[in-house]
Amino acid sequence: MTPDGAPDGGVPTSPADVVAAAASAGDLAALERVSTTCRACPRLVAWREAVAADPPARYRGQTYWARPVPGFGDPRARVVVVGLAPAAQGANRTGRMFTGDRSGDFLFAAMHRVGMASQPTSTSADDGLTLHDARVTAPVRCAPPANAPTPAERRTCGPWLARELELVAPRVAVVLGGFGWQALLTTLAEQGWSVPRPRPVFGHGVEVTLRHGAEPRELTLLGCYHVSQQNTFTGRLTPAMLDAVLRRARDFIP
Repeated sequence: MTPDGAPDGGVPTSPADVVAAAASAGDLAALERVSTTCRACPRLVAWREAVAADPPARYRGQTYWARPVPGFGDPRARVVVVGLAPAAQGANRTGRMFTGDRSGDFLFAAMHRVGMASQPTSTSADDGLTLHDARVTAPVRCAPPANAPTPAERRTCGPWLARELELVAPRVAVVLGGFGWQALLTTLAEQGWSVPRPRPVFGHGVEVTLRHGAEPRELTLLGCYHVSQQNTFTGRLTPAMLDAVLRRARDFIP
């Protein structure tokens, strides 16, 4: 292992490498360094790099990040927002979660309205945006074709999210969409959280509070429709609906 927790050679190229590298990352900076070099999912590696090599005309000439995207925000956030995966022309281009596309604009505008973000827009990794007691992340760190990671890709990527949650230790998770909900429950169960059986079903506004074994720690999950354009353009998710979930998240923070 290298000092950053990466396998010898520095780049995780298999699920076993990811498990070892994530577990060995001593802090968020080390986790970010090693996770952003990951090449353990060949299909995702090929896709993220192909998108960068042939971008749409509006982004032609820009240098794409084209790597796994780490979580972003307060390293001691009590609220985490869990999405699905980076967007091909958004975070895969800019290198920051929910940055550079309309889904991010919708999310950060709401976070700004409720006092979690310093500004309502998120256009680039150096635009000055900071988050207050909040962090955004995803169970899959590479942009997937058709926004659809496979179950195997979710499992391979899971240790990055698991280690991030261990290091941040949030009190509330706002989960955007059914994929993120199921992925997060899987990760939490693997970490020893008391996930009920049958598992709680995702829905907008659903609330589930979990406990960690015999410890007094609690984590509350709040379901929210994803901020995808499919939901926001059709009115399935409105600004008022998202604001309400984010404000509810703050209710659980002492």
